[in-house]
Amino acid sequence: MSIPRDQPVSEAEITVNDDVIAYIKERNCDFRICTSCGGPVLLPVAARPPKPSDLQIHIGGQVIYVSIYQARDLQTIHAGLIPSSFFRQDPDWY
Repeated sequence: MSIPRDQPVSEAEITVNDDVIAYIKERNCDFRICTSCGGPVLLPVAARPPKPSDLQIHIGGQVIYVSIYQARDLQTIHAGLIPSSFFRQDPDWY
């Protein structure tokens, strides 16, 4: 269910799954939900800096910034939004 474009969105309307909370706390940095060619994606702010218009969801000492363009259609932040190739540990993957 998406929210009409003329209605404001609140961070209280978006839930964060426990596995994503653990992932963020383990990495100890802020993240951002932004738009990619494949849909919404969760990236560290070092890769995709937040914008002043982003919603903020606080997870302990970290923040998930959510693009206003994604916030209207996003109900849950789940592990499927984490690009697996972005965080590969193998240094030869690129």
